[in-house]
Amino acid sequence: MELLEKDFWNRDLPVAGLDEAGRGPLAGPVVVACTVFPPNTEPFLEVDSKKLSPAKREFFFKKILRRALYVGVSFATPREIEELNIYRATQKAYLKALKKVPFKLGGVITDCMPLEGLEVPVISIPKADEKVFSVAAASVVAKVIRDRIMELYSKRFPHYGFEKHKGYPTKEHIKALKTFGASEIHRKNYKPVKEVLNKDLFRKP
Repeated sequence: MELLEKDFWNRDLPVAGLDEAGRGPLAGPVVVACTVFPPNTEPFLEVDSKKLSPAKREFFFKKILRRALYVGVSFATPREIEELNIYRATQKAYLKALKKVPFKLGGVITDCMPLEGLEVPVISIPKADEKVFSVAAASVVAKVIRDRIMELYSKRFPHYGFEKHKGYPTKEHIKALKTFGASEIHRKNYKPVKEVLNKDLFRKP
C-alpha cells in the first residue's frame, strides 16, 4: 500500500483521505467518509473495505476511531441523487465532508473523485481505496456507517430485506420491490425502481 500521505507529513501538513459507500444500491444514502491521521502513522490496513468480512470491518472501524486525528461522514440522500444524478450528488457529499474538518488541511486524497474549488491540492487516483492508507480507512468507515443505516431502515421497512443486501439490486430486493412498490428511501431515477413506478406499483409498505 502506498503512503502518499508522507509527502504531506514530511512538511507537517495534515492530509485527508476520502471514500464513499453506496453508489450502486437502489435505496438509501451514499455515505462519504473522511479520515485524517497523525503524521507518520504506520498503515494497519492492506485492502479496501469490500475485501473485508463484516467482523473485520468492525474491528478496523474501532481501530480507526482510536488512531485517527479526525473521522467524519457526510451523506447524499436519495432525493439529492435524483435531483443531481449519482455522480454529482456524491461529489457534493465529498465537499460537505471536507467542510466539516475542524482544522486546516494540507491536502486531500480521493478514490477517483476530482474536486474543484479547494484551496489545497487534491490527488484523485483510481483504486485509491486499495493503494492509499487514509483512503482505505475512509472506505471502511463509509461502509460500516452505511451498513448500520440500512440495518436501521430494515426495521422501518421490513419487507425489503435491507439488513441483508443493504439496498443493492439482488434478486430478493428486486422481487420485494415489484411486490411492495418503492419505499421513500428508494432512488426513483434508478432503472429497476423507475420501472416499478412506471407500472403504477408505487405504494408505501
